[in-house]
Amino acid sequence: MGGPLSTMARRALGVFFGVPMLVAVVMTAVDSYRRRGKKPKPFPSDPPGDVTIGDGAVRTYTYGQDLYDDMLAAIEDAEQQILFESYIWKGDEVGEQFKRALTDAAARGVEVYAIYDGFANLVVSPLFKRFGPRLRVMEYPVYNAGWRFFDLRRYGRDHRKILVVDDKVGFVGGYNVGTAYATEWRDTHVRITGPGVADLKRAFADFWNLHRRAEHGRRPLLLETASDWEPRIRVHRNVPRLWMFPIRAMYLEAIARAYSHIYMTHAYFIPDSDFVEALTSAARRGVDVRLLVPATSNHVVADWLSRGYYGQLLSSGVRIFLYQGAMVHAKTSTIDGRWSTIGTANIDRLSMTGNYEINVEFIDRELAAQMERIFETDLSNAQELKREEWDSRGVHKKFTEMVLAPLRPFL
Repeated sequence: MGGPLSTMARRALGVFFGVPMLVAVVMTAVDSYRRRGKKPKPFPSDPPGDVTIGDGAVRTYTYGQDLYDDMLAAIEDAEQQILFESYIWKGDEVGEQFKRALTDAAARGVEVYAIYDGFANLVVSPLFKRFGPRLRVMEYPVYNAGWRFFDLRRYGRDHRKILVVDDKVGFVGGYNVGTAYATEWRDTHVRITGPGVADLKRAFADFWNLHRRAEHGRRPLLLETASDWEPRIRVHRNVPRLWMFPIRAMYLEAIARAYSHIYMTHAYFIPDSDFVEALTSAARRGVDVRLLVPATSNHVVADWLSRGYYGQLLSSGVRIFLYQGAMVHAKTSTIDGRWSTIGTANIDRLSMTGNYEINVEFIDRELAAQMERIFETDLSNAQELKREEWDSRGVHKKFTEMVLAPLRPFL
């Protein structure tokens, strides 16, 4: 039995975490009500751009419809195999287009595998989730720990977005599949051809084999080992089941080596102390560090948690830009005109040490130049947050940031 001290401790913990949770729930409900019927504003975007790297090419996309057109065309041209994975797969017009294209491919004899996250698609109609027998479909479970309640390795969500067709082409980046993402969200994706496709195939196959169940068949998804590889393109995969989180290390190493500039775009920016220290140290040694985030994202609590870091970043010389009128959902960075990364991982605990994520690292000057052009285009639709403006924000805003601070380690 606990004494008075233990009772007080439990109550204190309840208040410490309970109040922020209650505030977060209320803020989310109010924000959802305010958003009803509102449409995002048009935003500038760059046309798809191609860069040759070794024996392959990389095409960048900053507008969803351009991406979906090329993805659907690749599916229609498939001859042997399609590997499709999406965190969110909406049951709307665009989602139906992809479902129909995959179904048609399977009907003509193409081997089709598909994965989507069960939790992210709870609101999608069960009717949409009925697939033909020729499609091998895995719904990554909402709860995947079974009797291993305390095994943290089994709680990550499948946040990846991958499409691989035959051995010819692979797509990866921040775009989910849905009608709103086609025209209303500013995101970044890439199309890869050449040796880099093999690593995307292996990432899909490893996930499938790690989580397949009886209904997915007895045989694992086996792939031939690639005969070649491109050292300037490296695929990094977070695999919580195996306690592997290389994306965070990739970022920290690249930031530590920066000498000229760091341009980062992130939908949700809730860094840990090491990440904050890496960015502030870079700024203090003279690196031009610029961070682009949404002025208002689709997760209001994430916005407020992110703001809790602005003072420390601004005081060290980091420049912060707020994207206006639409949701910027990209997860990209480019450093020193030679290093870039594009993928699915946000700078938060869920992405860095929680979810299944995938980022591609590029060591290529031409691609870095293209990413810098995209960043400049985005800045034309952003407003810089000045230190004086931030310091003069209202007391109620500072209080809200302080109340929500205990939630940072969980997001």
